[in-house]
Amino acid sequence: MTESLEYSTFEELCKFVTPIAHPLATEKVNTRILKLVKKAYKMKTLKIGIKAVQKAIRKGERGIIILAGDTTPIDIISHMPILCEDKELPYIFTPSKNELGASFGSKRSTCAVLINMDSKYAKLYEKIALNIKKIPMPE
Repeated sequence: MTESLEYSTFEELCKFVTPIAHPLATEKVNTRILKLVKKAYKMKTLKIGIKAVQKAIRKGERGIIILAGDTTPIDIISHMPILCEDKELPYIFTPSKNELGASFGSKRSTCAVLINMDSKYAKLYEKIALNIKKIPMPE
């Protein structure tokens, strides 16, 4: 990849996205998503990692699923969009797993997070949920 995330542009990060990463967040939506992840982490309403997100989905938790588009091997997250569609949960891909992990202060990258609804950031949550619905889903 590039030397540092600080110098990577959104377009450069999108070059490393896997073919199944649809719908992919736009640059503006990606910025909002990372802000929401940071706020959700502070409020302790964030599930981090594939195992934790899968477990939460199976238990019936509701929220927005954020997946990293540059996850390799692709098999790690290939089942997640289908699982989200079955449970009627909104999901979206971001271009970088490193950015996703760094958004809540972790030095490690993460492939998936689940953001539960909280009244303290409801406005931003609703705005992102509407943006996800506007992006056309893959056929």
